[in-house]
Amino acid sequence: MKSALPPLLPRDKHDTDAAQALVALGWERVECVAPQMLEWMQDSNWPVAAVLRPFLVAQGARLAPFIGPIFASNDEVWKYFILDGIVRQSPELASALGTELARLAGHPTAGERLEGVTAQAQEILAG
Repeated sequence: MKSALPPLLPRDKHDTDAAQALVALGWERVECVAPQMLEWMQDSNWPVAAVLRPFLVAQGARLAPFIGPIFASNDEVWKYFILDGIVRQSPELASALGTELARLAGHPTAGERLEGVTAQAQEILAG
């Protein structure tokens, strides 16, 4: 059976109605599209990000498996926005991502240092 959720995913950065509809469904119904929802966090200035961010923060540690691949990517700006907008706001999520945060803080790539990812991770770990 195909999921009915993909049509509900935002079509562009201004599609806040679709973002609100996803949030209204609750985590159990939208967990299957969590990676696509996190893609809208690639720029925290997008209107869709403002709608999805509080919902994603509220998921706490449940979100950790979906964030790990972002931290393993080469998209340092996305990492920065995930750290600043989501992980920083959820101590439970930060705890679940402890190993990844320690790597970002202690053994960053040059790009992670340049984009401020390292400083964000260090601040989150410092609590």
